[in-house]
Amino acid sequence: MTRSILITGCSSGLGYDAAHGLRARGWRVFASCRKQADCDRLIAEGFESPRIDYADIDTIYNGLAEVLEATGGTLDALYNNGAYACPGAVEDLSGAALQEIFASNVFGYQDLTRAVIPIMRAQGHGRIINCSSVLGLVGLKWRGAYVATKYALEGLTDVLRIEMRDTPLHIILIEPGPITSDIRKNSVPHFEKWIDVGGSARSGEYAELHDRLYKDNGKDTFELPASAVTKKLVHALESRRPRPRYFVTFPTYLMGTLRRILPTRVLDMITSRV
Repeated sequence: MTRSILITGCSSGLGYDAAHGLRARGWRVFASCRKQADCDRLIAEGFESPRIDYADIDTIYNGLAEVLEATGGTLDALYNNGAYACPGAVEDLSGAALQEIFASNVFGYQDLTRAVIPIMRAQGHGRIINCSSVLGLVGLKWRGAYVATKYALEGLTDVLRIEMRDTPLHIILIEPGPITSDIRKNSVPHFEKWIDVGGSARSGEYAELHDRLYKDNGKDTFELPASAVTKKLVHALESRRPRPRYFVTFPTYLMGTLRRILPTRVLDMITSRV
């Protein structure tokens, strides 16, 4: 039987590559996007593409219902992938900004995951894979909002994995480092919406972040293509005994190790220079 997977955030980057990579391996891919225009583009490419916006719970339930109607009520795997960043110093982030990013990067993941679990319980198998980040392991300056959501996602996923030990469900984390994607470009509207650079005590320091957001400085050091994440995703989906977490890129392996062996002050000194 053809295996089915629902992937979120497929308009570009990791989700788009995963959708194509898994379809090539014979999976029935439901490649969801936040915007209908992106869904229509993927439909034109031959995908089934329900609209799912993590910040809109109605689209979560309606999109999943569309998938289940197409499959006859089953789903083999869920890959929670869609997310965005809101750059800025933590002291400049309002509670409203954090509420908005958590709605997409954490609460939406949780709502979709909770909706999928009963289906997988009933069918007797399933894999739920959450896309975290190296920033779910260590914090870096200017990325506080995104880091907070990934730390929260790591915690929820770890506990869910423990709680699901008595079920046939596998709960898995993928933790990429620098990957070629549009996340930096897509973060600009959120930066402009929530960060008052002129009114910040750190206004003079924002030039560094401004260059990173608005200038094309080429690839980051150790940056890999999205296919590197898809490769780990394939193992998470198709291995008989998938790992609880998959690191992608050298910085993730490095930071995962340094977090375990270094005193906090030393790690802070290193990450403050990144």
